[in-house]
Amino acid sequence: MASQFILLALLVASAYHAFASDPGMLQDFCVADKMSQVLVNGFACKDPKAVTAEDFFFSGLHMAGNTSNKQGSAVTGVNVAQIAGLNTLGVSLARVDYTPFGQNPPHIHPRATEILTVLEGSLYVGFVTSNPDNKLFVKVLNKGDVFVFPQGSVHFQFNYGTNSAVALAALSSMNPGVITVANAVFGSNPNISGKILAKAFQVDKLVVDRIQAQF
Repeated sequence: MASQFILLALLVASAYHAFASDPGMLQDFCVADKMSQVLVNGFACKDPKAVTAEDFFFSGLHMAGNTSNKQGSAVTGVNVAQIAGLNTLGVSLARVDYTPFGQNPPHIHPRATEILTVLEGSLYVGFVTSNPDNKLFVKVLNKGDVFVFPQGSVHFQFNYGTNSAVALAALSSMNPGVITVANAVFGSNPNISGKILAKAFQVDKLVVDRIQAQF
């Protein structure tokens, strides 16, 4: 009986890994062939004979992103879209720049856990757990501090300092995806019905109309 239980636990663990992560590696690498017409979960593999060092290379994270926007932040992603060699490797990177009082607004990575390291400045960061608790975990981070945002959680970063801030984020997917909460709810195409949002947020529909007009 004990051996059967152990076997079942191993099967469950292996199934979880198979369905809860990027496609697994079955060879040394599978450089993305972005010209392929084959539809797979991820990208088809480029002919290994055509692979070069450039397929594993990106340059540019030393440069600050353009933060002249309403949020006062810029995310420079380095995922499979920038480095074809990341295909099937289950990891990506992003540089985030913040103006004083700039923020990376509440958002979700549907396919990745994120681990953030502050390189310069100070950040107020946090994430919210799922229903029904919706518990908020927050922390002030300084240079060299690290914080983890679990996969699928709504999370944010805010620079409450008077100087610019820079952070580096690693994510557990070659293509983590991002859903900015405000954009998705109030700026969808086409719009979610104002009556639905008014009822969801318990506000007058005119308030929803005004917010939607910003997007």
